[in-house]
Amino acid sequence: MQLERAELRVVSLPLLKPFRTSFGVMTDKNFILLRLFGGGLEGVAEGVMDLRPDFREETISGALALLQETVLPAVLGRDWRNPEHLMGRLSGVRGNRMALATVEMAFWDLWARSLGQPLSAVLGGVRDAVPVGVSLGIQSSVDATVDSAVQHAEQGYRRIKLKIQPGWDVDVVRAVKAALPGTPVTVDANAAYSLAHLNTLRELDTLGLDYMEQPLAWNDMRDHAKLQALMNTPLCLDECITTAQDARKALETAACRLVNIKVGRVGGHLEARRVHDVAASFSAPVWCGGMLESGVGRAHNIHLATLENFTKPGDTSSSSRYWARDLIHEPLETSGGMMSVPAGHGIGVTLDLPFLDTITQRKIEVGPLRQAVAGR
Repeated sequence: MQLERAELRVVSLPLLKPFRTSFGVMTDKNFILLRLFGGGLEGVAEGVMDLRPDFREETISGALALLQETVLPAVLGRDWRNPEHLMGRLSGVRGNRMALATVEMAFWDLWARSLGQPLSAVLGGVRDAVPVGVSLGIQSSVDATVDSAVQHAEQGYRRIKLKIQPGWDVDVVRAVKAALPGTPVTVDANAAYSLAHLNTLRELDTLGLDYMEQPLAWNDMRDHAKLQALMNTPLCLDECITTAQDARKALETAACRLVNIKVGRVGGHLEARRVHDVAASFSAPVWCGGMLESGVGRAHNIHLATLENFTKPGDTSSSSRYWARDLIHEPLETSGGMMSVPAGHGIGVTLDLPFLDTITQRKIEVGPLRQAVAGR
């Protein structure tokens, strides 16, 4: 499969309503969309880096420069047998997991389409639908949170995840648990706490949570291990895990008991499978996290979540929860707490190009040999 050319876009997709976490409030999803072309086919992926380095260290502006000037010119105009072959060429690029994932995932889509196979089959998936939970941002009040949680539980979502931060934690969790005693509830702190908050974390530990996600610093496994030793509630790591080696170290040191796999965060599907396999070797479940992706990233996540050890509901909830109009033609909607794998080859979705043009802020055409032509 020869990669002939690439198109990078910076896209801004407005959210239906603001989404608040401990990082701040998001009203629009800004991201890089990559289209790879070869053999008369197209593969697509989106980057999950943010405008600011608040989740991990990568940013849209930095990734755009790296992709345009270094990564894409290195792989365009060449023949690649498979994704492993392609990523071998990029093995010397340190860090920048999200930028590399954008290229790798687009190539997976293109390669699966060239084989006439859905991505899930090529990855080794074992199911045609995946269980889905919902992630609720920080709301205006405890009552509003309870109302939203109950509404989503009634829609069939199989896990309610609450975003928390110091001062917005015990009371809201207790209220949601009282309203939904039979529904798995989890919390996600996005690294907002430290061991100085131990009393609050221990109080959360008494509330029957399914797990607690990334309570402590984004790069601190040691304190997570200390905390897990004091908690009955399983800890789940997110920001800390960027490689299979990270997953092994976290599970060996009991810094967590399960792992959130975000394919962009770990560098693509190849590394996501390795993290999945390492966790399975420790009998630790995994689930597929989300980064408020559009339909392109959401489709990639759904295909990945068909692997065997994805036994916890993921964040691949209905696109209509976030967007008045998605940038793909196919609706990605849950039914009975399950999300069907998009049918067709590759990731199984197609771009709504006329709409995409209206939300594109910048477009760059990239060719081989470092030839890049700036567009709109």
